Amino acid sequence: MNSRRDALIQVIECLHAEIAALKANDVAALERATQAKLVAIETVAANDNMPAQDHELRLLAAEANRLNETARIYVNLMAANVRRRLQVLAGHDGTAYRAAGAVAFG
Repeated sequence: MNSRRDALIQVIECLHAEIAALKANDVAALERATQAKLVAIETVAANDNMPAQDHELRLLAAEANRLNETARIYVNLMAANVRRRLQVLAGHDGTAYRAAGAVAFG
């Protein structure tokens, strides 16, 4: 059980590193943190891949999930900014949202 706890702590540390790399726009650090996170996740899964029964493990898993959502939001914001910039470069107005069902041709 202890190695599962340690692996969850490692996942959390890696997620913090991913978020910091995203904020700094540091691709190399993001790649390192993501690779380390994947290894830690494999370690968690190798420890029976069952739902956590221990309160501490549930809290650690919840924290990892929250941090993963934070990282996902950063990635989505960055992708939206890139899309907006590309639309401007392509001569589109760069509007990110349109009314439902509206399609621009042109």
